[in-house]
Amino acid sequence: MRPPVRHGIPRRRRRLRAGLVQLLCVLAGFGLGLAVPRIGRGPAVPARQVADMLLAVALGVLGTTTVIFSLLFLVVQSAATTFTPRLTLFRDAPIVWRTFACAIGLAVFCGTAALADGGRSEVSAAVPVLTGLLLLTLLALLRNLQLRAFAAIQLAPVLNSVTERGRTVLDTLYRGPAGPTAAPLSAPRSTVTWPKAPAVLQQVDVDRLLAAARAADTLVALRATPGATLQHGTPIADVHGGELPASAVLGGLVTGDERTFDQDPMLAFRLLADIALRALSPAVNDPATTVQALDGIEDLLGRPAAARAGPRRVADRTGVVRVVIPLPGWEDFLRTGLDDVIAAAVTAPMVLLRLRALLARLRDGDHAPSDPLLTRRLSWVEEELADRFPRLVNGTGEERP
Repeated sequence: MRPPVRHGIPRRRRRLRAGLVQLLCVLAGFGLGLAVPRIGRGPAVPARQVADMLLAVALGVLGTTTVIFSLLFLVVQSAATTFTPRLTLFRDAPIVWRTFACAIGLAVFCGTAALADGGRSEVSAAVPVLTGLLLLTLLALLRNLQLRAFAAIQLAPVLNSVTERGRTVLDTLYRGPAGPTAAPLSAPRSTVTWPKAPAVLQQVDVDRLLAAARAADTLVALRATPGATLQHGTPIADVHGGELPASAVLGGLVTGDERTFDQDPMLAFRLLADIALRALSPAVNDPATTVQALDGIEDLLGRPAAARAGPRRVADRTGVVRVVIPLPGWEDFLRTGLDDVIAAAVTAPMVLLRLRALLARLRDGDHAPSDPLLTRRLSWVEEELADRFPRLVNGTGEERP
């Protein structure tokens, strides 16, 4: 018996969780601001000086929100112009909204505590102590935020982050066998079409869709792959074996304006290829950056998961297949990661040599022996080298010493 396959927390739940964390920080700051000044035990300090300090800290902390959003704007703008506009790693990093939540919570605490003194001459020393601890926490978060921002505008950290996210998605979606084997599907009982404006399929809420299909004793075969754009009126799923409302299928799809790493194994290839292509453009002309991007593409293509093919079949607790999710295969990864780069690299011998080495190693690898897809692309690269840079290769296709 195979347990249901989980594909991570749906994106809408993460957005809700981020909002709840910020709300909890505000409520915690308000509650502590009311309670801490009323502590009657322990050492006391002059209330007037503490109130002045609290108001100064509150106003200063509100200024840090400007720093947060300034870093966010600058990093996103820099990444869009330097690498690719589809790169959103820093914008979506939890450290951004956690730092913002901490800053707002601290400002609320300081303002509330300053007003809760009630005109008393003394207040508990716990107020400035707690303020200092919260301020140190905020400074630590700001330091981490700045370090993440600096890394987000540097080439090597960006390429490493994209490659790491791509490895995680590949290993998660293509882990183990493809799933329980299923008999050929009969004609669908109904077909669900996309009823809204164009949107990107970011994620499939597998647990929700699996529960709905099991309750209706149906099989839901999705037609759209995570990362695809859903056009109005386009068929997105076939329902087999029973009746299932379209709303139940649509409720298991998480959509948005842009692609995300949640269940999209093609996104890492797309981003790395975008960075490589931008570096090869006449305005940039930086083939060394393309070579670095190809290092990440080779790492992803060299993983056994990348050579897997076939859809993901998700079964319920009884072993009955209930959900079928199409996934990209080996040819899709090669086409997205390499084809455009090969076409754009015809004037860059450094890149062509790197592509030849990449394809030769993949062709000789254990997971794709004598793959005709690799052989065809390797022949393409060698022909470009022989035609445009004959001095770089000899008659056997080897690089000259």
